[in-house]
Amino acid sequence: MTLPSQAAKAARPELSPFALNALVATYLFAICNTTFWGHLFRIFEGRMITALVFAGAVWALMLLVVSLLALRRAQKVVLVALLMIAAVTSYYVDVLGVVVDRDMIQNAMTTTFAESKHLITLHFLSHVALYGAIPAGLVLWTRVRRGSILRGLAGVGLVATLSAALLVGLLFTNLKAYSTVLRGNKELMASVQPLAPMGAALRYAKMMVKSTQIVVQPTGTDARPGPFLAAAEKPVLLVIVAGETGRAQNWSLGGYGRETNAELAQRDILYYPEATSCGTATATSLPCMFSPLTRADYSYEGGLSHENLLDVLVHAGFAVEWWDNNTGHKNIADRVPSRTMKAEDGAGFCFPECIDGVFLKSLQDKADTITKNTVIVLHQIGSHGPSYWLRYPAESERFKPACHTPELTECSTEEIVNAYDNTIAYTDWFLAQVIDLLDASDRVIPAMYYVSDHGESLGEGGLYLHGTPYFMAPEYQTRVPMVLWMSERFRDSLALDAGCLSAGAADPVSHDNLFSTVLGMLDVTTAAKDMELDLAGACRQAVAG
Repeated sequence: MTLPSQAAKAARPELSPFALNALVATYLFAICNTTFWGHLFRIFEGRMITALVFAGAVWALMLLVVSLLALRRAQKVVLVALLMIAAVTSYYVDVLGVVVDRDMIQNAMTTTFAESKHLITLHFLSHVALYGAIPAGLVLWTRVRRGSILRGLAGVGLVATLSAALLVGLLFTNLKAYSTVLRGNKELMASVQPLAPMGAALRYAKMMVKSTQIVVQPTGTDARPGPFLAAAEKPVLLVIVAGETGRAQNWSLGGYGRETNAELAQRDILYYPEATSCGTATATSLPCMFSPLTRADYSYEGGLSHENLLDVLVHAGFAVEWWDNNTGHKNIADRVPSRTMKAEDGAGFCFPECIDGVFLKSLQDKADTITKNTVIVLHQIGSHGPSYWLRYPAESERFKPACHTPELTECSTEEIVNAYDNTIAYTDWFLAQVIDLLDASDRVIPAMYYVSDHGESLGEGGLYLHGTPYFMAPEYQTRVPMVLWMSERFRDSLALDAGCLSAGAADPVSHDNLFSTVLGMLDVTTAAKDMELDLAGACRQAVAG
C-alpha cells in the first residue's frame, strides 16, 4: 500500500519556497499582463533595451511583493489568491479594456447581483480557469522543501533585499527617462496584474475607513422658496431622471446620423450637446452630480461630508423621494424616502429584470395625488451594459441585427452599436412618456431634468463598457446627454424666459451645473447656490427685472 503512495509523492515536483515564489511571480508578470506589455512596447517604441530593462524592474517589484506576502505555511494560500486575482482582473483589463483602479473597486463593492451576473460569462469563466485555476492547482500539487523558521526568514529577507536592489538598480540605469514615462503614462503601471488592483483595493479600504469618521455638515439650511415659487397656484413637481450609461455621441439630437431621439425631437425641450460627466462610473458620478462640490473639488469623503441637493430641497420645504431601478442611491438619499422598483410597480416592464417603463404607473399616481411642492429622482437602468438587449422590450428592437449576449467580443461592432442604439431609442421613448404624463396633469406645475451619469465605450480602441480613469478616458465615456423640459405653466409660474434658456443650451455644461440649476429653476433662494453654475437663474432675472 505504501509503494503507490511513495511513487505518487515522488512524481510531484519539489521546489524551495524561493523557487516557487519566483516561478509564480514570473508567470503572473509574463502571462497575465497582456495589456501591460502592449503599453510598454508602445511607449518605448524603438527603444527595446530600455523597455526590457524597465520590464525587469517591474518583475523585481512583482517578486518583492510575492516574497513578502507568500510566507511559510501561508505561501500556497497567498499564491493561489494572487493567481485567481490576476486571472479575474486580467480578463477585464486584457479582454474588455477596463482599468481596475480604486473607483472600479468601489463600483464592484457597491453593485448588485442583478448587475454583476451579466459579467459572469462563459468566456470569463474559461479565462479564469485557464489563467488562474489550472496554475493554482499546479501550485497546490507542488511540494515545498522547507527549512527551519530562522533559515526561512533569512531567505525571505535576502530575497526581498536583492529584489529591492534589482528594482532600484534597473530604474537608475535611466532614471530620467523612466520617471518621465511614469509621470506621463499612468496607464502603464495601472495595468500591472495583480499589483495594480491590489493597490487599488488597499486605497479603497483606506477610503472606507476614513469615511467612518465623517460627520455630515449641513448645506443650504437657509433654503427658502423665492417669490415666484411661493406664489405658485399649484404644487410644483420636478422629476430628475438620473440616466445610466448614455453617451452623447449616439443621440440624434446632438447630430448622430441615426434617428435615436424621434420622440424627444417632437417635444419642446432644451438639449445640451456639450455636457460632460463628473466621472466615468456610477459610484463616482452619481453622488458628484447631486453634491454642492464641483468635479475639481469632489471626493468620496467630501461628498459624504456635505448634505446634497436633496437635503437642500427638503430645507426649502419640498417633499423629496428617490426611486431606483438600478444599483441604489449611493448614499445620496440617506435622509429622504427611497424605494426600489419591483415587478408589482409595472409587471409589463419586468421580464424578469425591470426596464425603465416600470416607473410610469407610480409617477402617474404621484402626479395625481401630490399636495405640496415635490421633487422625485428616477434612477434609470438606462443603457447599462453589457446586456444592452435586456434594457428595452424585444418588440422595440429597431436597429438590427443586435448583440444578444454579454460576451461583447463575440459580437460585431455593428451588432453592439445596434443593441446600444436600441437602448437610447428606448430612453428617448421613456423620457417622452414622462414629459407627456406630467404635461397632461392639471394638478401640478411640472418640469423634467435628465442627464446621464457617464457614457460608454463600444469597442473603440479596444475599450468596452466604462470606468476608465478620467485622465485617460475617451470622450465616449465623459460626454453625456442632458435634457431640460419645462412646461409652459412652469416657465410662466416661475418667470423663466424660454428664449434666454435656449440661447445658452449650446454652451459647454457639466454635472457641476445640476445642483445650482435645479435650485435656480425652482426659485429656491440659498447661499449654497452658485449663480455662475445656475443655467436658469439668469433667465429669471432677465424677466423679473
